[in-house]
Amino acid sequence: MRKTIMTVDDSESILAVVSTTLEEEYDVITVSGGKEALEQLEKGINIDLIITDLNMPLVDGIEVIKKARSISQYSLKPILMLTTESQAQKKLEAKEAGATGWIVKPFEPEKLKEVVKKVIR
Repeated sequence: MRKTIMTVDDSESILAVVSTTLEEEYDVITVSGGKEALEQLEKGINIDLIITDLNMPLVDGIEVIKKARSISQYSLKPILMLTTESQAQKKLEAKEAGATGWIVKPFEPEKLKEVVKKVIR
């Protein structure tokens, strides 16, 4: 059975690149912002991995991670932060919220595939 990945970003082009990169091996749900991501998580959709941007209007990636971790079905699911941020403080904040890993944009599609393969079960 194929694994499902939810990718969250306010950039349509990033959503398209991530989706195109991963859709060969996984089912990819694209969500265009943190607020919409929270709505999807509250519905209890079945996902195996969350990939989220950090800086988004209304609800940022840290809040997405915190919400996911507060819902039992997502509490142990891997969550990757995909962002232009590379500051140590932001990485620490994401890790404390429950992020599994961090990928800096722009990213190489093959590198993203490798990281996803490592963290998804």
